[in-house]
Amino acid sequence: MARPDLNLLVTLDVLLQEGNVTRAAERLRLSPSAMSRALARLRRTTGDPLLVRAGRGLVRTPHALELGERVGELVREAEALLGPPETVDLGALSATFTLRTSDGFVESFGPDLIRRVIEKAPGLRLRFMQKTNRDSASLRDGTVDLEIGVADQRMRDELHVEPLFKDRFVGVVRPGHPVMQSKITPKRYASGGHIRVSRRGLERGAVDEALKTYGLEREITVVVGGFAAALALARGSDLIATVPERHTRNLRADLAMFLLPIPTPDIEVSMLWHPRLNVDPAHRWLRACMRSACAEVDGPV
Repeated sequence: MARPDLNLLVTLDVLLQEGNVTRAAERLRLSPSAMSRALARLRRTTGDPLLVRAGRGLVRTPHALELGERVGELVREAEALLGPPETVDLGALSATFTLRTSDGFVESFGPDLIRRVIEKAPGLRLRFMQKTNRDSASLRDGTVDLEIGVADQRMRDELHVEPLFKDRFVGVVRPGHPVMQSKITPKRYASGGHIRVSRRGLERGAVDEALKTYGLEREITVVVGGFAAALALARGSDLIATVPERHTRNLRADLAMFLLPIPTPDIEVSMLWHPRLNVDPAHRWLRACMRSACAEVDGPV
């Protein structure tokens, strides 16, 4: 049996509401002849004349009267199903969103984000996962709902990416560190012992490339996988940690900070999510909360 043309449901709904081919054609922006052809198709499909002439007008057949209410409900349900999601009732929302971030982000931005979430959606739970790599598979398979980090071109081709703020590298040392006693030049900065942060264990990065232009190379004493570990080591030694400024704001509250004496590229921190969640109302609201939480501390430190 051939599958019926479901587009005819809309035509049938309007025809039965109007009971007039010309007015139905005007509502659907069709010509009267096109609407007459559609009515003929509907008659063949349903096996019923649907509208029959009575005097100068048309009247609905018993079968048309029976169909009228059901067709209207079907069309409204289809429109709701295919239309954009409605706004979510935040007070009644009960869900868990998983966020993948680097260490330091939760300490610096988490409290304000959580405050915003609890205030409007007390039933929403946030689960933070440590970011150990740059693989976007967890966003594809739904293990992670929102990721915070630096997006490469491959991610931009596959995911939705929205910049949150720009960050920059700064040097961090323990209070009273000798490097803070006089002007920090590229040579003085490079001559100290350094802590390198790399999730992949690499010993060279953007800072080292910048030092090369001065003919300098820093001594990497230790490589760690995260900012918290780097700052903990700097706190208890004479080593220098080079970390993003805003990203580690709260982690380095008791440490001394200095601007790098060499130019390094800014870091653009973004939120990333899979296209399937783009119009989800709860996810849209969470992204707005994240945007506001990051904007609140996006300024001079």
